Amino acid sequence: MAQQIGYYTEDGLKKLKDELHHLRTAERKAATQAIVEARDKGDLSENAEYDAAREAQALLELRIAKLEDILANARIVDETKLDLSKVSILTSVKIKNLNNGSLMKYTLVAENEADLKAGKISVDSPIGKALLGKKVGEKVDVQVPAGKITFEISEISL
Repeated sequence: MAQQIGYYTEDGLKKLKDELHHLRTAERKAATQAIVEARDKGDLSENAEYDAAREAQALLELRIAKLEDILANARIVDETKLDLSKVSILTSVKIKNLNNGSLMKYTLVAENEADLKAGKISVDSPIGKALLGKKVGEKVDVQVPAGKITFEISEISL
């Protein structure tokens, strides 16, 4: 199954590359060492430690393969070419919750870069999906676990 193209900031892409490098070097060595140590403990047919080490290695290889696929299909967004007349990835958007009057500011980012504490939400989140393509002044209804919320977009920027 082919991974769809993902759009990232330079920092976000660098973090993914750094994680992949760490997994390929340090984590692979640690997983191999754990298997060697477990194998040295005797009969492999009854060695739960060996089975656990092999399973951990398999999960590590799956994560490495997933990151390689993500990176193969990753694109860096050129912020200078963003259309600020509508909400898109890497734009910051100020919204007003019309249900309770609160004001919020979010930057829409790729899923791997999302960090709610830093005000970064995924374009794949319910709020992110609802905001994409909308313009200043538009009202947006979003279904979240707590119920339906209506937002009004008050500003779009970088």
